[in-house]
Amino acid sequence: MMRDMPATIEDLLAEYPVSVALSVQWGEMDAYQHVNNATYFRYFETARMAFLSASKIIDPAQPEARVGPILASTSCRFKAPLRFPDQIYTCARVADIGDDRFTMEYAVISTSLTRVAATGDGLVVAYDYQQNQKASLPAAWRAGIAAVADSA
Repeated sequence: MMRDMPATIEDLLAEYPVSVALSVQWGEMDAYQHVNNATYFRYFETARMAFLSASKIIDPAQPEARVGPILASTSCRFKAPLRFPDQIYTCARVADIGDDRFTMEYAVISTSLTRVAATGDGLVVAYDYQQNQKASLPAAWRAGIAAVADSA
């Protein structure tokens, strides 16, 4: 029986239209000598912000936008411990889109382990910051998400 070849870093990255290369920092480890669980949420945030920027959902040229993204929930599934020193990629893609929200999927890929160290998701809601309530997902956001997905 033939075994599948292990995935390469390039194969793993190909599943996500946005990825950010990072170095694991010594100070991210805890007393058990692996990256602390809270750090993974910062990795996810880095990927999320890169995706939101690439899709033009957040735009530094328009800091006073009335409707913006807000994170409603997030989760993480740990698959392998990360340690210093390691080079990682934190990645993001959009899994589904609703009337006022979309779900992002994340991965943290370890180059030293040549595998996914963690996966997660985040529910991002369109939020009207002047009215303090949910808003419909702007058409420009949908177009931006599609453009980023198509660029992969």
